[in-house]
Amino acid sequence: MFNASIVLYKHRPAEVAGLVGSLLSAPGVSHVYLVDNSPERDEAWTGLGAEYLYNNGRNLGYGAAHNIALRRSLEQGVPYHLVVNPDIELAPEVLPALERFMDAHPDVGHVMPRVVYPDGNLQYLCKLLPTPADLLLRRFLPAGWTQRRMERFEMRASGYDHVMDVPYLSGCFMFLRTDVLRRVGLFDERFFMYPEDIDLTRRIHAVCRTVFFPGVQVVHHHAKSSYKSPKMLAVHLWNMAKYFNKWGWLHDLERKQVNWECGSMRTI
Repeated sequence: MFNASIVLYKHRPAEVAGLVGSLLSAPGVSHVYLVDNSPERDEAWTGLGAEYLYNNGRNLGYGAAHNIALRRSLEQGVPYHLVVNPDIELAPEVLPALERFMDAHPDVGHVMPRVVYPDGNLQYLCKLLPTPADLLLRRFLPAGWTQRRMERFEMRASGYDHVMDVPYLSGCFMFLRTDVLRRVGLFDERFFMYPEDIDLTRRIHAVCRTVFFPGVQVVHHHAKSSYKSPKMLAVHLWNMAKYFNKWGWLHDLERKQVNWECGSMRTI
């Protein structure tokens, strides 16, 4: 049994209806929450069959909005909770497969499937814990100048063809064990957007396994809004600064140890 949550911001119901339908029809789903950060309430959301939670015109940010639904899952005692972006497509076999995987591996606290673009090309969303250079060079320098460093950061040598432990899994699709969230906490609400998935994955990774499972895949219509909008770039940089203030800019011994261990790409 699991719950799921989607955070909305100025989305239209037609954009998300397919995903909501896939979630509601999945075996074992208990509740699907639509947490709306939009400036205006839209009653059309109530017609999709999910539970609509409007934040009264306040944009709380990505993690804080998901936390509203996550707290409900903790109160209800469901074993799993799916955090999913509104731009995800998934086939019927995806969620049952992930639930079976988690049932079979109680030492796993967070699992992410293979993620592809609409054209079928792989998205390299398994990453090591970032250094400031990993993110700044990736964002501001030509790809050819940083290719070798980025290939290591994105764990490309793994082939993305087997189950492996990963310290930083993308927030676009997070299948989480709620008992582990009771231990490590929810999304850190100091981060309005972007590094909340790095922060939560590394906290989970510190107490149990965070795993890439390529046995099933989802489609992600990745917007990369910080590459298109100066405002979103500023949001990205400001929140990454908060992340490094929390964990360390140059001196982060946990990052060094975790990245070294995950270089061995342990599998099951």
